[in-house]
Amino acid sequence: MTTPRPETLAKLTPVLTKRWLSPDAWRIGTYEQLDGYAALRKALKAHPDDLIQLIKDSGLRGRGGAGFPTGLKWGFIPQGDGKPHYLVVNADEGEPGTCKDLPLMTHDPHALVEGVIIASYAIRASRAYIYIRGEAVHAARRLRNAVQEAYDKGYLGRNILRSGFDLELVVHSGAGAYICGEETALLDSLEGFRGQPRLRPPFPATHGLYASPTVVNNVGTIASVPPIVLGGADWWKSMGTEKSSGPMIYSLSGRINNPGQYECSMGVTLRELLELAGGMQPGHNLRFWTPGGSSTPLLAAEHLDVPLDFEGVAAAGSILGTTATQIFSDQDCPVYATYRWLEFYHHESCGKCTPCREGNYWMVRVYRRILSGQGTHEDLDTLLDTCDNILGRSFCGLGDGATSSVTSSLKYFKQDYLDYIEGRKAPMLSEKTLVGAH
Repeated sequence: MTTPRPETLAKLTPVLTKRWLSPDAWRIGTYEQLDGYAALRKALKAHPDDLIQLIKDSGLRGRGGAGFPTGLKWGFIPQGDGKPHYLVVNADEGEPGTCKDLPLMTHDPHALVEGVIIASYAIRASRAYIYIRGEAVHAARRLRNAVQEAYDKGYLGRNILRSGFDLELVVHSGAGAYICGEETALLDSLEGFRGQPRLRPPFPATHGLYASPTVVNNVGTIASVPPIVLGGADWWKSMGTEKSSGPMIYSLSGRINNPGQYECSMGVTLRELLELAGGMQPGHNLRFWTPGGSSTPLLAAEHLDVPLDFEGVAAAGSILGTTATQIFSDQDCPVYATYRWLEFYHHESCGKCTPCREGNYWMVRVYRRILSGQGTHEDLDTLLDTCDNILGRSFCGLGDGATSSVTSSLKYFKQDYLDYIEGRKAPMLSEKTLVGAH
């Protein structure tokens, strides 16, 4: 196990994670002792438009995967339109490998609650929702307790801190559908309909929840708002890179000694993250990894020094996504890993559009053939052709994401596929998995 060098340790920038290890960090008393709700008091003295400008100046970008500028999204909300405005927090964290929002809500739920109040004030919303994944029972319990504590202390409800601002906050548990991580499917689910993506335009900024102006932001995005209000835009931009400002929580899992959450300035490299995480497990050497979850293209060992910010990862041919960094070694098979991810996407497809519904169904069967030793060279062309028919043609981005590991694994590890097809590698699956697969 390697010991991190001082210059690597300096990459750690605990902002959202700074309270996680405090005793009873989820309780309002602890939170208030550690700067809790100080940002709210400061924000309520400012004009809402000034808060939106502050978030724009900070360069904060969405932490849910797309990286869209947060202040710009808030600014899209039309003002003076006479309609109710809504803030919806996307806490439906369900992609394989992605696990940064759940610990944030479990260990420091008031950070999210305070962020919700400030963001709602900025966009003139009097009602906000946190849509949390149904299986996240413990995190939802902590959140609901935090919301009640905030009501009891006067941080939620009517005339918050005698400012004249009213806000009702509801924590809503979904039913465990991956598609509800897509913002318009989440809105349909919140309205009581089946969770399926909506056709855009119109966009949620003008026609969101109940056809009213709505901002949908990720947990990490909203939890970043209070520290920005307290520290200022320049302080936030002092961390990270020019176009990717602030710290980011990197979720490291897989063949490493110390998996977990590492909050670092954006632009940190995988080499530095591995050093912080104690290195690879004994007997394992890095072979491939995901920079942002299973829906982002795989990267290889040659990408150890790629800056993990939005621009750096894009230049390497992948997407920063949710910074779910899954580490695989030379003892792991990229073909089998891709097959398991595809099984997930096939199972979770909402079925609304043909490319995603049919494409993932058939790709799973092609992978079963290959991994059972029954594959052909034509199967590789079929996989690429199917990906081409899904990417850019599915109803929402979740269909596009399903193709990422397929195309990237064929790009970097085509020989592994050929080894199964040409008999140099023993089958990973038995022939019984082929029943119904042809």
